[in-house]
Amino acid sequence: MPITADLAKTVDKAYHDASLAELVDAPVAALAGVSEGDAELLKKAFNIRTVGDLGRSPYFRTAAALVALTSAS
Repeated sequence: MPITADLAKTVDKAYHDASLAELVDAPVAALAGVSEGDAELLKKAFNIRTVGDLGRSPYFRTAAALVALTSAS
């Protein structure tokens, strides 16, 4: 089943027409609000280079889970 979503507010303009697969492989700076400098810091600290790396990061996944659990209570 195809899924559509408007990601225009979450990714930089250059990635507005990218597929989900392309976004996962895109540099983390493709995310709106993440600068090249931020991306370099993520690379140095956590070896995060792509949006997929960020999404699969155990540190960020744990933080997101904790926030979700806190919001649910």
